[in-house]
Amino acid sequence: MADGRFAPSPTGRLHLGNLRTALLAWLFARSSGGRFLVRMEDLDAGSVRAEHYDGQLDDLRALGLDWDGAVVRQSERRSRYDRAIARLVDLDLTYPCYCTRREIQEAASAAHGDPMPDGAYPGTCRALTASERVAREAAGRRPALRLRAEPGLVVSFVDRLHGRVSAVVDDVVLRRGDGTPAYNLAVVVDDAAQGVAEVVRGDDLLLSTPRHVHVASLLGLTVPSYAHVPLVLGVDGARLAKRHGAVTLGDRAARGETPDDVRSLLACSVGLASPGERVSMSTLLARFDPAALPRDPWVFPEIG
Repeated sequence: MADGRFAPSPTGRLHLGNLRTALLAWLFARSSGGRFLVRMEDLDAGSVRAEHYDGQLDDLRALGLDWDGAVVRQSERRSRYDRAIARLVDLDLTYPCYCTRREIQEAASAAHGDPMPDGAYPGTCRALTASERVAREAAGRRPALRLRAEPGLVVSFVDRLHGRVSAVVDDVVLRRGDGTPAYNLAVVVDDAAQGVAEVVRGDDLLLSTPRHVHVASLLGLTVPSYAHVPLVLGVDGARLAKRHGAVTLGDRAARGETPDDVRSLLACSVGLASPGERVSMSTLLARFDPAALPRDPWVFPEIG
């Protein structure tokens, strides 16, 4: 039995890539007899829109997904993240970072060597003196708080679909400059607190997972198992987005398609239905075999 979850950000309506991942996460959890949980990752107040909380849940229900217990909102769990950060500070494993996003991107683009997650940080602010920190703050730079990882630290985990994955863990952000707990901290705390045993999510996060394994280990939390599923791409090879055409349930409805039609399309994309076959959730659950899932991304076939 492995409890699972789906954790969208309420910044817009769910598109077919989001819904496909949600469907797979539901199938992984239910096929093991586990609970399926929904968590709203809504810490980025500037991007979140109130109407999308209910809108996203309506889309999940329309597709045929159910979940256990109340929907959790990260914005209501700040005290949990603050306690986790305080523990890492007490262990002397953190430092303030004054780098801008552009500076980090430029430094990361010049790096090479072992596999690194996107946006990997080269440790620019690790050894700043007290006077250098004062100077940066006097210039108006508000520091983020970073985890101090051991130089060259490589962390491995075994993914259900990808096998053993290893990557260098950088000095991840724990709290942003505006005081908001960062994703790499919050997701670890929440998965442990909610008893999530298997995390099913897009494989764009594959190389970020060693970060999460490392943070969980430092906090003494149980590390879940992982299954990173392939993304949905547009015909241009980019991750699916609104510009690729009719990509939400509402868009598809305007073209005369029902949620059942969309479920069948998504099921076909992962080998659980034949083209045009109408399938119920119970049928999908009976057919589901994680080992038979495709490893390559699905290219969304339509534009317009």
